Amino acid sequence: MRAIATEVAIIGGGLGSVAAALALLQRGRRVVMTEEYAWLGGQLTSQAVPPDEHIWVEQFGVTARYRALRDNIRRYYRDHYPLSEAARVERELNPGRGRVSRLCHEPRVALAVIEAMLAPYRSSGRLTVLQRAVPVAADVVDGVVRSVTVKDLPTGAEIVVKAEFVLDGTETGDLLPLTGTEYAVGAEARSDTGEPSAAEVADPANVQSIAWCFAFDHVAGDHTIERPADYDEWGSFELPFWGAPMLSFVAPNPRTLVPEQRTMIVNPDRDDSGDPRFDAGDRDLWQFRRIAARQTFADGLYDSDIVLANWPQLDYVGGSIIDTDDRDRHLAAAKAQSRAYAYWLQTEAPRPDGGRGWPGLRLRGDLVGTADGFAQAPYIRESRRIKALTTIREQDISIKARGYDGPARFDGSVGVGMYRIDLHPSTGGDNYIDVECAPFEIPLGALVPVRTQNLLPAAKNIGTTHITNGAYRLHPVEWNVGESAGELAAFCLDRGLSPRQVATDAELVGLFQHRLVEAGVELHWPEVVGY
Repeated sequence: MRAIATEVAIIGGGLGSVAAALALLQRGRRVVMTEEYAWLGGQLTSQAVPPDEHIWVEQFGVTARYRALRDNIRRYYRDHYPLSEAARVERELNPGRGRVSRLCHEPRVALAVIEAMLAPYRSSGRLTVLQRAVPVAADVVDGVVRSVTVKDLPTGAEIVVKAEFVLDGTETGDLLPLTGTEYAVGAEARSDTGEPSAAEVADPANVQSIAWCFAFDHVAGDHTIERPADYDEWGSFELPFWGAPMLSFVAPNPRTLVPEQRTMIVNPDRDDSGDPRFDAGDRDLWQFRRIAARQTFADGLYDSDIVLANWPQLDYVGGSIIDTDDRDRHLAAAKAQSRAYAYWLQTEAPRPDGGRGWPGLRLRGDLVGTADGFAQAPYIRESRRIKALTTIREQDISIKARGYDGPARFDGSVGVGMYRIDLHPSTGGDNYIDVECAPFEIPLGALVPVRTQNLLPAAKNIGTTHITNGAYRLHPVEWNVGESAGELAAFCLDRGLSPRQVATDAELVGLFQHRLVEAGVELHWPEVVGY
């Protein structure tokens, strides 16, 4: 069996993993990173989801490395795309003019930027990337992870990665059970956390829905896909609180829970705009997550806008993919639900002119790296979560629970984030849970497991609850978590320390925070009010 020795192993190549790798590599450390799919970048690339960000992202509230990622994405468009005259001089270029973010873009562009940021370290040999590979075993002695065995998916060969520190950057915290690291999964009981929105009874199988996204445009011709064999089943599927079948333009308003009719205006001549504090921007599905707008580019370059479908109607609630023997079945069903919705759009969806269906809707697999038009991986909102020295609870960050009292502070901050507590319908039958949130910090203690000594979370697997994961799961926060985890591993290697030793010593916490600030990690918010 092949073996590789390194200083830090990052298992999973998602957005937090990329940030962790950059932090470690820029500190002179050697890294082996693994990834299940063909693209690095997780939710931004293989899952195809443009970034969900807060309203101050252009001014503050993200790390310097995350800002470099955003700047490099804009620069890629300026360097390689023929932009319109107006777009060329737009400082805050938004290629897709989507409503969900001030930077809606094609996943392939994010991939190109990520690969460019990592390229010097791959070339020098300090970064080794094992693709496509997944963890299958771990060697752990007295709470120390000595190695992780990964399986190469194309060949079936197994590789042992030996490292001094191991970061779990997988989408569902896959290293936690393999290493015996204590973790939580699913919904906690209110009696355990004291959270106002928590369930009365704990349910490990109750997690947020996943969604299998797809990209499409609208051009001349009939691009209707083959009618799915299970189309009639999906056509009759309706959740009790939804107000209509899933194959419709109806979905609950996350903030009021009242079912509302969405629209889809194909290739609109004008853009709607609004303040996300008061308008979620999801009433028109075309504009909500549009990743290329014709007006951004030179006349005639694009025959159509390009849209990324990540909508409520794609949310799969049939079962959890974590700690279950039915994982593959649920993944297949989630993709089947999205496939049925794409076919419905092409054949039966009500058009504004009174007709039915848009046969000109064309799936764009070329933009997401697949043959069928659907993303390489499902969009995963919730992971296993480490049992950590610090667990972030709803009452720590919810405006309703804590009052309008400025940003939420924690001892030992290692970064900041902001998003509403946003839980999509769940596998346990819950409707949306959507709660106003204070701008929050990321406590160092949430990155440190209670027992495992040299494993750190680098994704959505930090010490949150089912409820607060809904705020800490988005792109900038995952990046900050990964970056700070990478910096923590480097700090510990430099000084011969464990993460627990750092987190429980005030002087060491201060020294580590100073190092983060020098690297461009913001530790505190100015006095702003959340939403």
